Amino acid sequence: MRNRFGKIFYGFFGSQVLVFILSLVYQQRISLLSYINISFYIASILLLSSLIVFTVNSGFFDAISYSFRTVFAGKEEGGKKKSFDEMTPLSELVTINANPLLMVGLLDFFLMIAALYIYYL
Repeated sequence: MRNRFGKIFYGFFGSQVLVFILSLVYQQRISLLSYINISFYIASILLLSSLIVFTVNSGFFDAISYSFRTVFAGKEEGGKKKSFDEMTPLSELVTINANPLLMVGLLDFFLMIAALYIYYL
């Protein structure tokens, strides 16, 4: 449990540092508008990545990956292709946990929404 909060904290802290560095690199200054723009991109990338990982882990692409591996797999030494039971599904090959990415993306997104609210006051 402590490790999970550590991952989320360090991910959130790292994403905020990345926002400020990118703001300095591309805008040559740190302003509220540049923070909002860059944090939108960072939060969107994190949320999209977590949704892609969640979709792959759920087994949605297992049938597609099985089909491609069956069609494009070379024959073994005995002249026989692997059976369905011998092939590892894609959902078991990708072992990334999507929850820290999702939480960091949501925290960045909510902080960006708060900054946007302050900007329009």
